[in-house]
Amino acid sequence: MKIVYSDPKSGRSGQMELPADKAAPLMNKKIGEEFDASFIGLTGYKLKITGGSDKSGFPMEKSIDGTAKVRILREVASSGRQKGQRTRMTRRGNMITADTEQVNTIIIEQGEKSLDELFPKKEKAEKPKAEAAPEKGKK
Repeated sequence: MKIVYSDPKSGRSGQMELPADKAAPLMNKKIGEEFDASFIGLTGYKLKITGGSDKSGFPMEKSIDGTAKVRILREVASSGRQKGQRTRMTRRGNMITADTEQVNTIIIEQGEKSLDELFPKKEKAEKPKAEAAPEKGKK
């Protein structure tokens, strides 16, 4: 299971892989609930669940109670050319289960260590530039 955390103050976000045996404290929590993040290595941090997706890629929907996949009728646009048009979409319920692959969270309460100390920024490797091809038509 992946946990994606974002900090609304700094705008920084990141993700970490959580083994299945450590995911037990997250099971049966719903979107909007808060939890202490010490079990994932963020001591002193409080996170709020904002969404997620299952193994098939279907996103979680806050308004659907439970864990089931549901096909709902959604309005495409509230104004403009497609006003009133509706389409069927498959969504997952708002509860985290073993089928949940990714959990999106925001940081509500900071710990004593900053995120930069816990997870240092990774340097991006520069890609080598391709050699310039000879121009066509010139002799």
